[in-house]
Amino acid sequence: MNSTNNLRWQMLALFVLLGATLYFLAPVLTPFAIAAMFAYLFDPLADLLERCRLSRSVAVGIVFLALCLVVTLILLLLVPYLSRQVAAFIEALPQWFAWLQNVAVPWLHERFELDFELPDMQQVVTVLRAHWKEAGGLAAAIVAGISKSGFAVIAWATRLVVIPVAFFYLLRDWDVMIAKIHDLLPRSIEPTVVRLAREADETLSGFVRGQLSVMIVLGLIYAVGLWAVGLSTGPLIGLIAGVISFVPYLGSITGILMGVIAAIVQYGDVTHVALVGIVFAIGQLLESYVLVPRLVGEKIGLHPVAVIFAVLAGGELSGFLGVLLALPVASVLMVLLRYANERYRASQLYVHEGPAPAPEGDSGAALPPQAEAQPASLAPSAPPPSTRA
Repeated sequence: MNSTNNLRWQMLALFVLLGATLYFLAPVLTPFAIAAMFAYLFDPLADLLERCRLSRSVAVGIVFLALCLVVTLILLLLVPYLSRQVAAFIEALPQWFAWLQNVAVPWLHERFELDFELPDMQQVVTVLRAHWKEAGGLAAAIVAGISKSGFAVIAWATRLVVIPVAFFYLLRDWDVMIAKIHDLLPRSIEPTVVRLAREADETLSGFVRGQLSVMIVLGLIYAVGLWAVGLSTGPLIGLIAGVISFVPYLGSITGILMGVIAAIVQYGDVTHVALVGIVFAIGQLLESYVLVPRLVGEKIGLHPVAVIFAVLAGGELSGFLGVLLALPVASVLMVLLRYANERYRASQLYVHEGPAPAPEGDSGAALPPQAEAQPASLAPSAPPPSTRA
């Protein structure tokens, strides 16, 4: 019993030390966290290339060069195009506000007796200009401060260069690092930790890899569809709807509202409004019956509310590093909560039974005889070490 308590105190001290390290070294650890995130995302692709009889170094080199090419194309082609789309969107905003104020609000008041007023567009423009001036002054001050400090420029450039270098080496040695971490685990808790790590990996990958793929494909479908309808800001609206589609129905509802307003302001007819609705209806059907079953499948993902809370809480606690670590930490916490719930339901406190033998490979509370009837998937085991975190 004393050894179990000592182990728990040691684990608690380790977690406290790890949290303090992340808090105080957040600026230094941020590029490594970004590199580790990319290594985690692209490790399955490197493993797939390895199964094609390629060495690990060659597989990682192919993934690295392909990713560099994609990033370069995005910077050269997509960023300027999106800049033009944002400019067109800002130019169209006054017309959107005018339509809302002169058409939509009077219609709602007449039909449903809703009495509310939109803010004056001129005041909104004035506030935006004032904030842009402040932002410009702040940016100028930052640039001036950086220009006076050569060390700051060197530090910023170094952190930027560290990301691709660290990504390459982390991806190359990812399986080796996972195996070494597995070997360092205390043998008494190794089966349980391996099981929980696998569940956390399934939870995280089910959301990050699967849902990210769904977001990208939906964004492209909406962008191309609204562009084909003829909306000048259609691609931007489609990409926005795709990005926020990780919350069910939020992306489609937001996209429909923005697309309908854009169609009415630009064309003023029912035909283009109906075409916008058709685009999003097709996107929803593809998401429900094709994209989610194929890209996400039966993996257990994170609840959308948990994702939003985790990202906001991580940013509040540790800035950008906290945002990067929010989803991994949330997935681990959800797995631990499910495990705690499972142990509670198998404990004497819940079933009011006498003491029973402790489960194999676990040092926690004893399970009652009824626990033997649990599904095999809930029993701790010691499978081969996972190739991903």
